[in-house]
Amino acid sequence: MSRVCVAVVCLLLIASTSQPSSVITESDFVPQFNPTLKAHRVNGEIKIDGQLNDAGWRGALPAGNFTEHSPGDEIAPPVRTEAFVAYDEDNLYLAAVCYADSSKVRASMCERERIFDDDNIGFFFDPYGDATRAYIININPHGIPYDALWSASYGEDDNFDLMFESRGIVTDSGYQVELAIPFSSLRFPNKPVQQWRFDFYRHHLREVHYSMSWATYDQNQSCWPCQWGTVTGIENVKPGKGLELLPSFVAHQSGSVADATFPDTSFANGDIYGDLSIGGKYAVSSNVVVEGAYNPDFSQIEADASQVDVNTTYALQYEEKRPFFQEGMDLFLTYFNAVYTRSINNPDYAAKASARFGRTAFAALSAHDEQSLSILPFEEHSSYVPLSKTLTNMFSLRQSIGASSYIRGLMTDQRVDGGGSGTLSSFDTKLHLNKSVSLRGQFMATHTEEPDDTSMTSHLEDGATFDDGKHTVAFDGESYWGIGALAGVMYNVKNFYAYSRVYERTPTYRAANGFQPRNNDRRWMTEAEYTIRPSGTIFSSIEPGVDFARIWNFDGLRKDEWIRFDCETQLRFAQGSFWAEYLLSRERLGGIDFRDIRVFTISAQACPVRLVEGGWTLSYGNMIARNYLRMGRETNVNAWLKLRPTDRVLAEVDFTYNKSHDVETREKFFEGHILWTRLGYQFNRELSFRLVTEYNGFGDRWSVDPLITYRINPFSTFYAGATYDYDKYLDCGVTNDRTMTCLSQRQFFIKIQYLFQT
Repeated sequence: MSRVCVAVVCLLLIASTSQPSSVITESDFVPQFNPTLKAHRVNGEIKIDGQLNDAGWRGALPAGNFTEHSPGDEIAPPVRTEAFVAYDEDNLYLAAVCYADSSKVRASMCERERIFDDDNIGFFFDPYGDATRAYIININPHGIPYDALWSASYGEDDNFDLMFESRGIVTDSGYQVELAIPFSSLRFPNKPVQQWRFDFYRHHLREVHYSMSWATYDQNQSCWPCQWGTVTGIENVKPGKGLELLPSFVAHQSGSVADATFPDTSFANGDIYGDLSIGGKYAVSSNVVVEGAYNPDFSQIEADASQVDVNTTYALQYEEKRPFFQEGMDLFLTYFNAVYTRSINNPDYAAKASARFGRTAFAALSAHDEQSLSILPFEEHSSYVPLSKTLTNMFSLRQSIGASSYIRGLMTDQRVDGGGSGTLSSFDTKLHLNKSVSLRGQFMATHTEEPDDTSMTSHLEDGATFDDGKHTVAFDGESYWGIGALAGVMYNVKNFYAYSRVYERTPTYRAANGFQPRNNDRRWMTEAEYTIRPSGTIFSSIEPGVDFARIWNFDGLRKDEWIRFDCETQLRFAQGSFWAEYLLSRERLGGIDFRDIRVFTISAQACPVRLVEGGWTLSYGNMIARNYLRMGRETNVNAWLKLRPTDRVLAEVDFTYNKSHDVETREKFFEGHILWTRLGYQFNRELSFRLVTEYNGFGDRWSVDPLITYRINPFSTFYAGATYDYDKYLDCGVTNDRTMTCLSQRQFFIKIQYLFQT
């Protein structure tokens, strides 16, 4: 009997060691800087299902021994991870086994891009190895992806979408993910043997947010991709060549009240309109891609959330979400927003080309726009001016010079039908002097020729001038040059970061295709931050920081200066964080010196359990009421909440409140709030429903936006939805004198879009 017991114990010990433990011990941990892995050439079939038991994975070597970056400082992580790379002549295959307590795995069946409240594993790779451009893919335990394009000039651009297949499953020992990326979707060198920078980056969300990766990081190194590992062994594969066609059809019907001032009970529905568009992409060679679109659908299905503009005199910037701006657009992203693609509003045709030869890359774009908007920037405000038809051309050329360093030339040109133009020429660079110090710089020259049509600017102040009276605000055919420039130095070592920069924009600087809502300013700005990682406390990190700045105009008059102290802390429970800031400032606005600006802001957020996540921000203090040119006592509140009763349901609420009154007289300047809600249900990976509602108390308006989405991939989609706008009126067709909320506008729409690949 004793021999049987001994045999059973031995078998149990053998079984327990046959599979990797979900926990790694400090004694097992060895830091690995710039590790290497040889990719596995597939010898059998790989089915993308998350199982990893196909013949094609046999013999694949694991990338393991991950390092925890946060909250720990380059230490052994709390869980074990293994990642794999394989390939055949058509696809790059990636997979990961993420060990964890399966009962605590956080996973949602959700839409693409909305996975960062879940556990997830990232696959980051730079095929050219020069640390200027890299693909970013994160996958949650259900295989739902997030993808982005990282560039040295801009950082992470999550508007980018990549074609690939992914799946994931939750297992008894954690979760597994698997994906196949066609080589036709990727840009990489056309050579027989590949060597790619690579890292696998896992987010493990429990009481704290653990982040860990395959590569150990040198905290004195400021170049992030330079610290990744290397994947070798990918041989005799070719970048994709071929044709992609993207036709789409949009149909809509709009309606509105017959009289917006005194609405009656009738509601006038317009005709049903349909628009057919087609876009195409052709890989001329492994290095050159061209795109074209006729009557392109530049619609955005997800409505822009309202922004509070009650106390700003500058134009508001909105995110670009349209799929045409994908390939090669990282070459147009600079420190100054010299290119703002939403300035191309409603084109009847557009074309784009991008290419890369070794360390040299270029991109070109041309579009003829039916309805453009121009931003007119001034010293203390900006204005929108609608233009007639415009022709826009852009060109960018970038040369990589060392790891994550480059020089680039950029030119944009906008021509207005009937006369008028705006041209910008730019040169910018990023140079790593060593692993801790980098330089940034940009110089721009702009030339503006105004349209000779004052009716286009009739809504602006009559007779207003700028540049010390040398030019009028009205479009009266004037022409002038402008200059914009920036120079900065960044210092980044372990636990300490500092960035100092100076820049200027002359009174005549205008970026016709950019987002530049202000000019006539010279600035000096410096910021610094230090990280403390206390042990044996409730804080996993404490990050105090300071920034200070001064702004002058070109007459040497001080316009603004401030010093700001802040501190962010990460807690060791409930994924909690806390942030506080105190601002002291003096600003000159409208010829008045406001010397007592002081604002205190606090913010907190937490995810105590998987079902609930929320946070809030409160700021209070003396701020200028800009539309009154008086000092106000202002209160701003924002609170948000996410509820997940199941892994397929997500309810979101966001509340913003703003109020200001005169510091001395208590006269109220403004008060209002915006309440936004979103309720979503994910039936499966492809089919989802969401209902967005918003109440804007500043305009006393409600909006309701239901939407059904069927998404096969990022480009093949079907949408059906509606938009309802409700305004407050007197009567609403009722005979007594009452104010009521009534339907003022309505739109129904469908959109069908499908990607054909050959």
